[in-house]
Amino acid sequence: MASSLLRNPNLYSSTTITTTPFLPTFSSKPTPVSSFRFQPSHHRSISLRSQTLRLSCSISDPSPLPPHTPRRRRPEYIPNRISDPNYVRIFDTTLRDGEQSPGATLTSKEKLDIARQLAKLGVDIIEAGFPAASKDDFEAVKTIAETIGNTVDENGYVPVICGLSRCNKKDIERAWDAVKYAKRPRIHTFIATSDIHLEHKLKKTKAEVIEIARNMVRFARSLGCEDVEFSPEDAGRSEREYLYEILGEVIKAGATTLNIPDTVGITLPSEFGQLITDLKANTPGIENVVISTHCQNDLGLSTANTLSGAHAGARQVEVTINGIGERAGNASLEEVVMAIKCRGDHVLGGLFTGIDTRHIIMTSKMVEEYTGMQTQPHKAIVGANAFAHESGIHQDGMLKHKGTYEIICPEEIGLERSNDAGIVLGKLSGRHALKDRLTELGYQLDDEQLSTIFWRFKTVAEQKKRVTDADIIALVSDEVFQPEAVWKLLDIQITCGTLGLSTATVKLADADGKEHVACSIGTGPVDSAYKAVDLIVKEPATLLEYSMNAVTEGIDAIATTRVLIRGSNKYSSTNAITGEEVQRTFSGTGAGMDIVVSSVKAYVGALNKMMDFKENSPTKIPSQKNRVPA
Repeated sequence: MASSLLRNPNLYSSTTITTTPFLPTFSSKPTPVSSFRFQPSHHRSISLRSQTLRLSCSISDPSPLPPHTPRRRRPEYIPNRISDPNYVRIFDTTLRDGEQSPGATLTSKEKLDIARQLAKLGVDIIEAGFPAASKDDFEAVKTIAETIGNTVDENGYVPVICGLSRCNKKDIERAWDAVKYAKRPRIHTFIATSDIHLEHKLKKTKAEVIEIARNMVRFARSLGCEDVEFSPEDAGRSEREYLYEILGEVIKAGATTLNIPDTVGITLPSEFGQLITDLKANTPGIENVVISTHCQNDLGLSTANTLSGAHAGARQVEVTINGIGERAGNASLEEVVMAIKCRGDHVLGGLFTGIDTRHIIMTSKMVEEYTGMQTQPHKAIVGANAFAHESGIHQDGMLKHKGTYEIICPEEIGLERSNDAGIVLGKLSGRHALKDRLTELGYQLDDEQLSTIFWRFKTVAEQKKRVTDADIIALVSDEVFQPEAVWKLLDIQITCGTLGLSTATVKLADADGKEHVACSIGTGPVDSAYKAVDLIVKEPATLLEYSMNAVTEGIDAIATTRVLIRGSNKYSSTNAITGEEVQRTFSGTGAGMDIVVSSVKAYVGALNKMMDFKENSPTKIPSQKNRVPA
């Protein structure tokens, strides 16, 4: 058995065998092996032990295991149960809860792109939005249901498309009208259950809330939806006995998934795990549904709480890409998935997911660029420093064996390090080489997009000796991850310095291709350029945030700029949780070797988002706290 494992070329490319005697002399008689240990995941070691001989195998191959080697198949989707008790469904709410992050407004096209990428990633459920919030949100969810929700891969996988609704008929009908076109539609409805919410927000008794929840779950099922998720909002602060009662009632009414949210991120991992354990033990009918978790990150514990809940028996976890979301955000998909992948067997009792982790980096970058919510460099899994090693001790260990300081192979999440990439791109590189590199980085571009990127690449390559992966990613983000153009920057000319006021001349093209020119003065080059843009667009906006970063080292680096703006009071939408109108903010990004050009691109991009939102102005619906559900 040991020899066959050591010879298996699919496990490792080379081995070194050493023997060490326990006694001064060896016995000539065959000695039976009394213990065998094989750990292929990260330790790269095999040990055989007998009374007289210890045989150990150290692996000399520093390369990672082949990325994405799923151990088990994704079980067939059944709304209220999972045939494999160790499978954990990944419910992604980036397009709903994630979009509620300040400045993270997404256009319909951007939502569709992200949903397509989430399907590549292999998430089980995509919560595509809150259809009752606005006309744009409804159309986005409907489009995702019609397209992504009907795209079945060769293994039979197609994501569930879910729409959020409050516990009232109008919301539920609106959600069903949006998701019903998917092969696997789901309605997710919620109502608060904690004492503080009952008293101050809903102003209802516990009995009234139970009646509402029961009736609305039953109503959702009556529409023809066979997959209904129910959430008791603020479950982390709700009375246990009350939770057992209301959850038991919605199970009888037809709920298929019970989501347990730690809405304000107040619980500790031990508390949240115990909550799931108690619900499993005391809720009548709980064996007939799937238990889910939704953990906010107010105390920085969302990932830990999610894993604790899964270990205690939850088999669906609600997460977002990069952990974006309300306030401090949600449990991060990449953190939860990679924790399960790395520790599922050893610590979590064999848990696994159906996620193709090779698409994590690409998905993270797309969400980062579309939302404008940049990840901090030290963000786990996807941060810029996650696989960077600067300490001399760490560098020495990495040069000897990557496993000394890396528990995850970067290739597993789709990250190609620049110094490990085979092709070095420069000004003599052709279209084919660029296309191959883009494919390796996870980008699938059409011919028009490739042509645009290629000429941008050649312009940069003329000014830099070597174009890095980071440069290419910045160029793709600047071209592909931009909103639909209402206004497009054509030309800009700046005069600035210490001898007088900065002056900017800007030329923009509108949606019909007509050119507009304006000049303005300001306190600096960016200020004067932004004022010139305002003269053309004539749409008042307040600049809230402005930041700039160099993509790579060196004075010739590409600069990326992010801005956050707020329009007038007419730019508002309905908050999914409170049901109240909130003023929206809009982000924009730009990239270029000229920092003023990248700054203006970012500002125009944010204005484009704002004006696209204006064209799809939200429908006004009353707050739940002022409604009496039918």
